[in-house]
Amino acid sequence: MCGIAGFIDRRASVAAREERASLLDRMLRRIAHRGPDDQGMFVEGTAALGMRRLSIIDLAGGHQPLSGCDPALTLVFNGEIYNYRELQRELEARGHSFRTHSDTETIAHAYEEFGAQCVDYLRGMFAFAIWDERAGRLFIARDRVGKKPLYYTLTPDGTFVFGSELKTLLEHPSVTRETNPDALDAYLSFGYVPDPLSIFRGIEKLPPGHHLTVEGGRVRVEQYWDFSYEPVEEKREEEYLEELRALLDEAVRLRLVSDVPLGAFLSGGVDSSAVVGLMSRAMSQPVKTFSIGFNEDTYNELKYARVAAKAFGTEHHEFIVTPDICEIVDELVWHFDEPFADSSAIPTYMVSKMAREYVTVVLSGDGGDELFAGYTRYVVDRKRSGLARLPRVVREGVMQPISRGLPHGAWGRNYLRNVSLAPLERYIDSISIFTELNKGSLYASDFKARLRGNSAGTEMFRKLTSQVKTGDAVDPLLYLDSKTYLPGDILTKVDRMSMAVSLEARVPLLDHKLIEFVTRIPASLKLKGLETKYIFKRAVADLVPAEILHRPKQGFGVPVADWINLQLRERIHETLTEQRTRERGLFDTHYVNLLLDEHERGRRDHSTALWSLLMLELWQRTFVDGAGAHGASETSNLASLTI
Repeated sequence: MCGIAGFIDRRASVAAREERASLLDRMLRRIAHRGPDDQGMFVEGTAALGMRRLSIIDLAGGHQPLSGCDPALTLVFNGEIYNYRELQRELEARGHSFRTHSDTETIAHAYEEFGAQCVDYLRGMFAFAIWDERAGRLFIARDRVGKKPLYYTLTPDGTFVFGSELKTLLEHPSVTRETNPDALDAYLSFGYVPDPLSIFRGIEKLPPGHHLTVEGGRVRVEQYWDFSYEPVEEKREEEYLEELRALLDEAVRLRLVSDVPLGAFLSGGVDSSAVVGLMSRAMSQPVKTFSIGFNEDTYNELKYARVAAKAFGTEHHEFIVTPDICEIVDELVWHFDEPFADSSAIPTYMVSKMAREYVTVVLSGDGGDELFAGYTRYVVDRKRSGLARLPRVVREGVMQPISRGLPHGAWGRNYLRNVSLAPLERYIDSISIFTELNKGSLYASDFKARLRGNSAGTEMFRKLTSQVKTGDAVDPLLYLDSKTYLPGDILTKVDRMSMAVSLEARVPLLDHKLIEFVTRIPASLKLKGLETKYIFKRAVADLVPAEILHRPKQGFGVPVADWINLQLRERIHETLTEQRTRERGLFDTHYVNLLLDEHERGRRDHSTALWSLLMLELWQRTFVDGAGAHGASETSNLASLTI
């Protein structure tokens, strides 16, 4: 597990080599937390590629950058390839000779043999870059579901810059910091900036399942994989269960390969309990498990985590998150690079920090909700779908005007608006922090003008759902969440918070072979009536304790409302009402004060909205006002340079 960064500067000269090496070194130090064990750089001709390494496999021989048989090809890689041993044997049979036992070298040889199609042979999580000096070509690829991040930009002077985190690109003097209003609008809807947008104009994220080629000063992005929701011939339920169990077991076993200590996050939910249960079957020693709890009973899942830990005989560790942990929010802002409003980042960070004291690798249960329809919002959408059959003239001509006419905070105002919308708009409205109805009051007139009436996020979501043709109303929502919420929120949170403490997180439920099977299971076996994850629960019923299997859905929530009302109350009020915040010209001051007043008086719970505004303002102060200075790493003793 690593972090990578680099740039291709067509204006480079031999005389500028040391200067470019120094710049690359600064870029890599920004992400030293991703790889504290080693640093390697390649600076030659127009190319500068580097990596920070967290040593997991082949501790002695896995130094990067490296080449395969062809010395003209140079590779830097972030991630893990779980089928590298099988792929190595296949490549050796084709005449390739390996110098190391690392999964990294397997990618180099696979690219030599298969070119861009090498990604089709890789089973794992990855973001890598390969420089072909002879052809003057850079090839970059990101894994299928977006477990590993990759930002890039082509600057006005023709320099191509890339990196695992946005902050490393910002070290390059050709990269500018102009906030992207469309990305900001999307953040205020969803709490994150969806791919391929980034918060800065001109910088993009390489979408999951895509690769990128830079050649002759031009950038070409192509898709190589996607979640496939297509009409299929249905099979008997038992046939699905048999194959599903086998794939779940294989996905977990593949992710147990490690030359360093390994454990698991255990929330007490079905997904993480199933992963830990499968680990316990495959491992000869007790699984090390790590759980987070709260003093607030409503959010405390430790009871269920203990049930699972006892059932599987794990070596269990717990940590109670207390409100004073909110003091770390500034640190979290720096690690996320972009505005990020998912408050569960706090316990994710703390459980990662605790786990890192014992292990270097953890398995997590993320991804099950998107694959098997586990979110309660799918149930809510199904319950409300019947109202969509009302005549359009009633929904748009009667219900919507009534909703708009009700005062802010009035009971039923948001519900009436939501059920009056068309299916996709209803779903987007239900998952939004600030809906289109409320954005009209939130946004200052100047910011509205910058948006030109567009909602980039909504249009992006509409295009995605239109691609699903199965005929079941649930499948478009699963596809949408797998393409947006999963990489933009869930996987971003896990990657940044685990990497912040140099911990590798592996996600077996997002094995692409498993995904390709599950997407062919009818949605009626995932959301069966109003029961979520029906087929998954049946598949693990002999493994997961019944008390966990049939518990109500809770999610990895945090008592942010309580924290905002108490420990964070003064800070949020002061931050959102300070002159420097108001002078940004983004929001209507009266409306922000209204949110604060209603929340502080207990009239309405605006904790999610206020948290998102706080995180945005703290991001502004860190990356716009302060130029991202907070949290910079200095570890010069680990640098090495290949020239």
